[in-house]
Amino acid sequence: MPFSFFHLLCYITIIFAVNEGASKSKSKLRLFVFGDSYVDTGNWRKSIGSSWKEPYGITFPGKPSGRFSDGRVLTDYIASYLGIRTPIAYKWRKEVKRSNLEYGMNFAYGGTGVLDTLANQPNMTTQIDFFQRLVEQKVYGKQDLDNSVALVSVAGNDYATYLARNTHDLQKLGDFTKKIMDQLEINIDRIRGLGVKRIAVTLIEPMGCIPLQAVSSSYSNCTQALNLGSKFHNQMLNQSLQNLNAKDNSTVFITLDLYDAFFSALNKFTTHAPAGSLGLKPCCEGKDMGKYYCGSVDESGAKLYTICENPNLSFFWDTLHPSQNGWHSIFSSLRSSLHKLTI
Repeated sequence: MPFSFFHLLCYITIIFAVNEGASKSKSKLRLFVFGDSYVDTGNWRKSIGSSWKEPYGITFPGKPSGRFSDGRVLTDYIASYLGIRTPIAYKWRKEVKRSNLEYGMNFAYGGTGVLDTLANQPNMTTQIDFFQRLVEQKVYGKQDLDNSVALVSVAGNDYATYLARNTHDLQKLGDFTKKIMDQLEINIDRIRGLGVKRIAVTLIEPMGCIPLQAVSSSYSNCTQALNLGSKFHNQMLNQSLQNLNAKDNSTVFITLDLYDAFFSALNKFTTHAPAGSLGLKPCCEGKDMGKYYCGSVDESGAKLYTICENPNLSFFWDTLHPSQNGWHSIFSSLRSSLHKLTI
């Protein structure tokens, strides 16, 4: 039978459908990030942010980049896993070409929390306001959102603020956790309402193992009372996410267990740590703890901090944040959960 116009039309239709399906399957994911310094990649102003001062960024990219580490942070590793470039920080959105926005955007600000903290920067609610504004302005359309995931890492600074304002009173910490959880649940459900299809929320790290807390024991022990607070927070967060998923029988919300990942990573670093420090000693710290910090300098520019010989052997970069190699080890522990981010 001769090849007719009808056959040609069918052939074109089939080819178009195959190509369209292939295009959809290869659609670039967008990553939207909310939270604090564990995921911030440059939203603080250069004039005031410690993350923009030396020696931050010495491992990657070789100079300060706005990350609170010597190099990459959790956002960078998650983006790489998703096969995309690290999304642009919200602060720089107008300084780059439109094509640089196609990987999503990072709204996280170091020092911030679910609620207002000691840092005068946008809290999570305000970060979502920024995101909503971009959606309303059609910077990100339905197709973008249909291929989007969100990363939420927040709450550590809420507890730091509570402890600073309540002179380390742990008696009412449980009530404060419930307050955080009520607002956090509203926030992440709001992100879903804006069209994001998968939302990964980090469980909080073992707060008692942060060097700022462990220094009192010369980095030989974690503060167990604070770790119990972390566990309570994580139990409540797991329950909240289960409730949100149950509302419409979905799996939109998933957890990334930073608590267990921190301990798993710390165990690996302990073998290279100074005797008795359990890997809790930071690579970069002020010369007079509590007075000076990593990056502090005097009026002449002289350094008021010390740096370890090899940051790759330290789990913690400074008194609050993991090093690049620390984050890489944490990410490796989280990999088994990341397949759930697939849309």
